Amino acid sequence: MIHSMTGYGKSVLELPTKTIRLELKSLNSKSLDLNMRMPSMYRAKELELRKLIGLQLGRGKVDFSLYVEFNKGEAPAKINVEVVKSYMGQLQGISSAAPLELLKMAVKMPDALTTEREDIDPKEWKLISSELSVVLDRVEEYRKDEGAVLKTDFLKRISNIDALLKTIIDIDPERIEHVRVRLNKGVADLKEKVDQNRFEQELIYYIEKLDITEEKIRLKNHLDYFNKTLKSDDSNGKKLGFISQEIGREINTIGSKANFAPMQKLVVQMKDELEKIKEQLLNVL
Repeated sequence: MIHSMTGYGKSVLELPTKTIRLELKSLNSKSLDLNMRMPSMYRAKELELRKLIGLQLGRGKVDFSLYVEFNKGEAPAKINVEVVKSYMGQLQGISSAAPLELLKMAVKMPDALTTEREDIDPKEWKLISSELSVVLDRVEEYRKDEGAVLKTDFLKRISNIDALLKTIIDIDPERIEHVRVRLNKGVADLKEKVDQNRFEQELIYYIEKLDITEEKIRLKNHLDYFNKTLKSDDSNGKKLGFISQEIGREINTIGSKANFAPMQKLVVQMKDELEKIKEQLLNVL
């Protein structure tokens, strides 16, 4: 079962004095690129959070946010009364503004507000950790659903390439005969006497150079291996990427050897299907 790297999950934790919102978004990336936003009082737990998220999500560009909203009557910051009074006294000496205006200026000055840094309550942290597990499970479920959509698309496109390969196999004898006729005509147009035996030898050698038997077999094997890997229990985005490169190599070789317009048109269609697979594989875990 393949997993997409696109995922989303959120949860709300209601506590007696505050509401905590957890949100996690994930997009595709070659490695784990984790960006975290949270109040300073929770920074001590950042490494633990990174480990929990990394272990479950593996790869992806991940944005994690922890928002805190205090209930009425609870304030995260307190006014430093003595400092504010001192500022107002100094401002009165240099400004004729009304007391209310002086107060507005004073509370914006350094150290006018103080945040009491508290240690995280172990019970609260346990609840947050538990809720994070819920959010991660939701992201995983989202990734799994997206992966199922990708899998359906991959199966369809690999099937299309396989069908095009079968058509190539069917018209290959016609291609060889077309090459033979064209070369014979070219020699006849020269109106020169040639050694027929030598010409036949050269013709056989040339046609052997255009033989795509091995490429057809390898391409079929790669397509089957892609499907097998796609249906495995693990999500193998990188492995599928390697197989798609091998598929592309065989398609390109067939195209370079085709020397036959109908076959080259089929190769172009195969390349188009493969390019769409490669684009989608960038988002597979």
